[in-house]
Amino acid sequence: QVLLQESGPGLLKPSQTLSLTCTVSGDSITTDLTYWSWIRQAPGKGLEWIGLIHYSGTIDYSPSLKSRASISRDASKNQFTLQLRSVTVADTAVYYCTRARPWALCEFWGQGTQVTVSS
Repeated sequence: QVLLQESGPGLLKPSQTLSLTCTVSGDSITTDLTYWSWIRQAPGKGLEWIGLIHYSGTIDYSPSLKSRASISRDASKNQFTLQLRSVTVADTAVYYCTRARPWALCEFWGQGTQVTVSS
């Protein structure tokens, strides 16, 4: 069974940088044809895809967040991370990490972590 666990600070002030880590067990983030995403859901809104890192290390971002987001990984720890710079109240959301395969979109999810941006 593949398990994903998000971790990071739950409360930030505007203009700070959000840093989240997803720790994966039950699979390697370098397994062929695996894609590791960050997704968020703001209060009262739908799911928003932030970006993903391929098993190969290639990274894709949502155009709307590309200027502020950075995704990286530490294969030795089987973790991948999200940094989101210059956060605002609009970045308040539950953040999820997920695993996808070409034939199974986002088949495994972390439990999600609440991030609140408030002055």
